[in-house]
Amino acid sequence: MEKENILGTEKIKKLIIKFSIPCIISMLVNSLYNIVDQIFIGNGVGMLGNGATNVVFPITIIALAFSLMFGDGASAYLSLKLGEKKNKEASLGVTNGIILSVIFSLIFTLITIIFLPELVDLFGCTSALKEYALDYGTIIAYGLPFVIIGTALNSIIRADGNPKYSSISMITGAVLNIILDPIFIFIFDMGVSGAALATIISQILTFILNILYIRKFKTIKITKESFKLNFKISKKVLALGLSSFITQMSIVIVIAVQNNLLGKYGSMTKYGSEIPITVLGIVMKISQILYSIIIGLSVGAQPIFGFNYGAKKYKRVKETLKIVLSISLIITIISFILFQTIPDKLILLFGSGDKNYIEFACLTFRIYLMLVICNGMQIASCIFFQAIGKSIKSASLSLSRQIVFLIPSMLILSHFFELKGVLYSGPVADSIAFLISVILLLIENKNLNNDTKKEMKEDTLETTPKITKEKIIITIAREYGSGGRYIGKLIAEKLGIKLYDKNFINKVAKETGLEEEYIEENEQKRNALDTLNSGYYGGLTSSDEIFMSETKIIKDLAKTESCVIIGRCANHILKDDKNTFKIFIYNDMPNKITRATKYYGLNKNNAEKQINKINKLRSNHYKHYTNEEWNNPNNYDLCINSDILEIEETAELICNIINKKITKQ
Repeated sequence: MEKENILGTEKIKKLIIKFSIPCIISMLVNSLYNIVDQIFIGNGVGMLGNGATNVVFPITIIALAFSLMFGDGASAYLSLKLGEKKNKEASLGVTNGIILSVIFSLIFTLITIIFLPELVDLFGCTSALKEYALDYGTIIAYGLPFVIIGTALNSIIRADGNPKYSSISMITGAVLNIILDPIFIFIFDMGVSGAALATIISQILTFILNILYIRKFKTIKITKESFKLNFKISKKVLALGLSSFITQMSIVIVIAVQNNLLGKYGSMTKYGSEIPITVLGIVMKISQILYSIIIGLSVGAQPIFGFNYGAKKYKRVKETLKIVLSISLIITIISFILFQTIPDKLILLFGSGDKNYIEFACLTFRIYLMLVICNGMQIASCIFFQAIGKSIKSASLSLSRQIVFLIPSMLILSHFFELKGVLYSGPVADSIAFLISVILLLIENKNLNNDTKKEMKEDTLETTPKITKEKIIITIAREYGSGGRYIGKLIAEKLGIKLYDKNFINKVAKETGLEEEYIEENEQKRNALDTLNSGYYGGLTSSDEIFMSETKIIKDLAKTESCVIIGRCANHILKDDKNTFKIFIYNDMPNKITRATKYYGLNKNNAEKQINKINKLRSNHYKHYTNEEWNNPNNYDLCINSDILEIEETAELICNIINKKITKQ
């Protein structure tokens, strides 16, 4: 008897503990790297030292953005190709991700060293901070190759099924940083240069540990021959990692705008430019600890959301969401109390300052983080929608606060309220993002309560081959409205073999434990916004998991029986199978519209728009998983316009061609 997946049977609280705690630890380690530097610099150098690190910080974020694009892209490629059992291609994806990270790291390091003064100016550096920023930034720049390559490898190691090793390498580096910071800053009296040196030595250690892992990959074998740059694979890796890049670069844009506004309007007040830049940078990093816990909690719950939603166990989905939101609320309430009652104590952890420094810190905590309670809802909602395959909602929420609301709020409010306007932008952005999250969650909750959807009917033809003892697989890709599905059915009947179309969904459901409706909603329907939903803290999307299962089933079918398979990239999956005959059916738009309105119930007024949309989704899906064009005739043995002959005659013609092909064999 097949063992049930614990995601669908174990108590939700136990699952959250099991999956979320490792994620929270990993996220906190990332956050502490920068926090520790700021604490020691603040106490050893002073406020200006911390201000300098804040204007250099965007440079390290840019490096992180690219490294995650290479690393997350390669790890996603690795997972997908392993699912297709294409281990050689999987290893090439990994090596191309590593090669890209090496090339970029050297280029970016050179650019940073040459243009460091201009870069720190771009990120809001003042004359008082300049010397510290250049001292700190120069050393950090020389360590960028180790950061970029090491971080990229960290993502790949996780995808290889060894999150424990990746966590150990990160934690080891973080611990070394904590040890070296006070030694270089206080004992050797090296100031910000000492903090930078401690950071890059720690990152070099993580880099070395991750490099050593290359020979220990469990799922693939890396050889010297694997290290060849392949443009096609590299392009795919970059596309898969694009969401991670966008997420990190949005942070860079926010910091750049924020620092420049703080410098401009701060100079008009008693606080000056340096105090606001320093304080808000510290406040954001303290709040990042809070966000790390919530992100870790939500990401840990991601597979619980996804599996139970797909398995149509909506009560478990709602229970998981309720627990995640409740814990997030508790964490944000505690944070709110701390930020409102003891902001002066929190800022003093990062070194002492004058009366104006403490005053502005209290002001910043109490205004900028006024609605921090709302953040838990927004973060958890974003990851929840990602987990259940709602790409548009997830992408909207993930970008809303940072780009859509925060930056415009800063620019508008600072124009009217000057320095305080920059601080007011925080609660304004938080409140709008919170309201959108609540509305989307209420709508989704209503959908979860609606379990009256019609069950899909299996459409299986239980017949045996009549024409030949030779095994033959016919794959049919088709434009919507071309009649390709019906042609496939006729071919299967004429040849006396099985047809796999909608009944294929039933096979995937049995393979994965997911409900048929969920599979139908998520398969072959990849749109542009799905790219934004597989970022740094996310795994494979629902479409990825379904595609991997479909690939396995298609390959198994090809080994065991003759059949007709409709869609699902089957022509690409079986491109090397000599017994596979690959067909593409197309026709003219007027006939597509006629067929779609007559047989599929489309409204004639917007039928063309709907047809183009569906074909675009199919094209995107095919491009994403094959890196080839869906309608390229080179991908097929036969491309035929179903308008030239009647549908029945087209099916008859194809059967005759297949019979001749079999006879020649």
